[in-house]
Amino acid sequence: MALSLAAMYLLLKKGFRVPPAPAPKQAGAYEPAQPAAPVKHWSDGGRMLTEVVAESRYLATVRALAGEHGDQGADSRLQAVLAVDPLNPYDDKPVAVFIAGRMTGYLSQKDAQAFRDRQRREEIEGQSVSCDAAIRGGAVWQNKHLAYAVWVDVELSR
Repeated sequence: MALSLAAMYLLLKKGFRVPPAPAPKQAGAYEPAQPAAPVKHWSDGGRMLTEVVAESRYLATVRALAGEHGDQGADSRLQAVLAVDPLNPYDDKPVAVFIAGRMTGYLSQKDAQAFRDRQRREEIEGQSVSCDAAIRGGAVWQNKHLAYAVWVDVELSR
């Protein structure tokens, strides 16, 4: 009981200290390094079932890569390079997606884990992999341009 009273006295005498707020993260300030040349080309037979996330941060790049398509939606076929980004300060081991040497987004956390698992099975951990990609969207609907989406042609066991 005396120990509790002494601790309470010290807290009241010195006051409660609020820990300093962490420094705010700057959105868009981090850019992953260019990946090394891919060691393999993965394919899922052209199904394009894996969607890239966070591509809205790279909208200008994605729009430029989509090419001219008028009011119709784009369906540009390109080659992507996927690379684990171990230095990313915002996520634990995300997988960055580069198209034509330009950053276009990331795999979702679930897909990134499946990507790293497949790399381990194929004994190519940490190395870049290429695959086909599609940029779709951008059509005009009700006088507005629809969003673009990036899809990659990799089969990731779930």
